[in-house]
Amino acid sequence: MARVTENPDVSQVKQTAAKLIDNIGKVIVGKSESIKLVLVALLCEGHLFIEDVPGIGKTMLAKATASSLDCSFKRIQFTPDLLPSDVTGIYYFNQKTSEFEFRPGPIMANIVLADEINRATPRTQSCLLECMQERQVTVDVTTMPLPRPFLVIATQNPVELEGTFPLPEAQLDRFLLKVRLGYPSEDEEEAILQRFQQENPLDKLTPVVEASELLELQKLCRQVYVEESVRHYIVAIAQATRDHQGIKLGASPRASLSLYLASQSLAALQGRNYVIPDDVKYLVIPVLSHRLVAKVESKLRGQSAESILEEIAFTTPVPVERAT
Repeated sequence: MARVTENPDVSQVKQTAAKLIDNIGKVIVGKSESIKLVLVALLCEGHLFIEDVPGIGKTMLAKATASSLDCSFKRIQFTPDLLPSDVTGIYYFNQKTSEFEFRPGPIMANIVLADEINRATPRTQSCLLECMQERQVTVDVTTMPLPRPFLVIATQNPVELEGTFPLPEAQLDRFLLKVRLGYPSEDEEEAILQRFQQENPLDKLTPVVEASELLELQKLCRQVYVEESVRHYIVAIAQATRDHQGIKLGASPRASLSLYLASQSLAALQGRNYVIPDDVKYLVIPVLSHRLVAKVESKLRGQSAESILEEIAFTTPVPVERAT
């Protein structure tokens, strides 16, 4: 796999990532792999979908990430009675000025936590589509750009289904990554008890990265070199999801682009200015699993989207470095 010599210096990305990992780690015990995926989403300016059982720390991870960045942060608690205008904002008539004025909703922030997103109705969920894809919001006939960087972190409880509305595929496809935290180990759980014994460490968390710095790092990640064979590897994986007999809905071109960008960010995060196949393979499940729809027969055989992706990643030929 040939490499080029004229590549950007990504040491700043690695140093900043280390600061963020250390800062978030003051609140979140363990879960280094999950935190790494959160940073990949930040460096891509991609939206993050955190799904796990209650009490694992989904909201805590989102708030710790927001507190580590010197950015505006808003939280939206999604409920069945939440209206689209509660998210985007409204125009109201000001009797003092006799004019209509815009009252911005919580979506007008750098980082937006959509807590329990599947508890809102599809109408309210759909109001996020334009915001997440085009980074703008339209209220009445006025379109306004959202502040940059802009990142939606959504949480979902997969266990309790009563009073919930499953996210449509079009909505899920807008999320760059899906993260699961999982239960802590015995030692990690004991460390959690000790850390939260007297106070919540989140209350004392301070920002370590400014918004302008994050934007520069995002531009730097886009310059990470992707060799032609690695690019073909990404396309081959996406094509394999569309041709697999156990998958009803395969990965979209948006998904393959997400895998491409996420691989660039992961490489930069690790201090490399070029992508290797292992970067792609590491991200296949987090980037693609929530976008695929397995056939009913596959589910009856116990096959999930994750297991099918593992099979695809294992069988797709990996590019190797050419001898010089």
